[in-house]
Amino acid sequence: MGVEKSSPSTLEDRSLDAVASLIKNGRARRIVVLTGAGISTSAGIPDFRSPETGLYANLERLNLPHPEAVFDIAFFRENPEPFYVLAKELYPGNFHPTVSHAFISLLAKKNLLHKLFTQNIDCLERAAGVPSDKIIEAHGSFATQRCIECMDSFPDDLMKKHVEDGRVPKCLRCKGLVKPDIVFFGQGLPMEFSLNSFRLTEADLVLIIGTSLSVYPFAALPELCLPRTPRVLFNLEKVGNLGSRADDVLELGGCDNGIRKLAQKIGWLDELNDLWKATVGEEEVKKQLKRQGMLGEEFEEEEAGVIEAITAGLEGIELKGEGESPSSGDGKLGETAEVCEEHDKEALKGVEPEGLVTQAERKGGPSEALQHHLEAHLHQKAATLAVKSADGTDEAETQDAITQQGRTEDKASEGKNPDKKAPKNESQDENQDETSNGKEKL
Repeated sequence: MGVEKSSPSTLEDRSLDAVASLIKNGRARRIVVLTGAGISTSAGIPDFRSPETGLYANLERLNLPHPEAVFDIAFFRENPEPFYVLAKELYPGNFHPTVSHAFISLLAKKNLLHKLFTQNIDCLERAAGVPSDKIIEAHGSFATQRCIECMDSFPDDLMKKHVEDGRVPKCLRCKGLVKPDIVFFGQGLPMEFSLNSFRLTEADLVLIIGTSLSVYPFAALPELCLPRTPRVLFNLEKVGNLGSRADDVLELGGCDNGIRKLAQKIGWLDELNDLWKATVGEEEVKKQLKRQGMLGEEFEEEEAGVIEAITAGLEGIELKGEGESPSSGDGKLGETAEVCEEHDKEALKGVEPEGLVTQAERKGGPSEALQHHLEAHLHQKAATLAVKSADGTDEAETQDAITQQGRTEDKASEGKNPDKKAPKNESQDENQDETSNGKEKL
């Protein structure tokens, strides 16, 4: 009998009703949430990777080395204008949180949100009221910005003015290029991602909302939770290996509809709707509800308005160079797969998977060896827990022990490596770009 058909060990059954009971009965007190682009589509933010309607698909026809060059740090140094055309359309304030964002905020208000890991750069979690100390922005965000040369921060008001005017901001100190603290190709993930990945081992419920789980190491996070921890997927389709565990629940369909179902079963629907309305206003609520009720073709037409504004702005830009990015063509952006793989393995030794995000859709995709190495590393704590649980060790005690182990390992790693510096922001990692191109992906 397959795992999918085996009886759950934590949930009463594999349903939203059982998940709701877990929350209502107080058995889910440390909820970890993982989010991707799907949580923001009903806000009107276009999907980047849809084959025909996504942003990257539309950028294919423009004079760019490759669509993702807009987020390539080497390309940005020579041609910052294309990114700022996109930034003008996607900048915070142009969009508003969805009911799914409001649900995460509600979890935080009820002291049930242990940690939120998001791949999104839109800052809608912050706008929804989720406390910043609960958010891990794995790929950075528009929330802050700094010079890519001297790393000086740049004022928020000036940044907003430059973006609105379509101008490239320059550092007030050294006149270097200013970039939002978004992770580009050629940059490492924020240190906070590595230092907080152990939070999955502490979770007693994991909610995965609107992500294809195609970008590593984020895609490996669901594997970190305990074998008996329920994992609930809210997505249009099944992704990763979700559904393979006895306590997995798949709620396939629109994210917002699935979240509303869960809220209703818990008894929070009215409270959720009131919070969402108070956050975005009645007109925005009506707008999003209307958008969600549209036929797919009409919804894509509305999204196309944002994409067309971006592509129209890019068409008139004259690029420097000969149309070839130094990091294009090999799917790893600047390094051969072999060099990248060795670099990535070395990074993993320090429990700091910086620069490991690899997109499955990129040309060549992630190497099997690297993906296996990464997943094995992330599985380590969960596997240890599973063995101890089988030996009869109390799960709560084991979980606490592993949590402490993770913290001890971090301290030990710092002690063994005298050259290791304190956690850096992602712009500080840019000093390493010239010697180790091609690590990162949005």
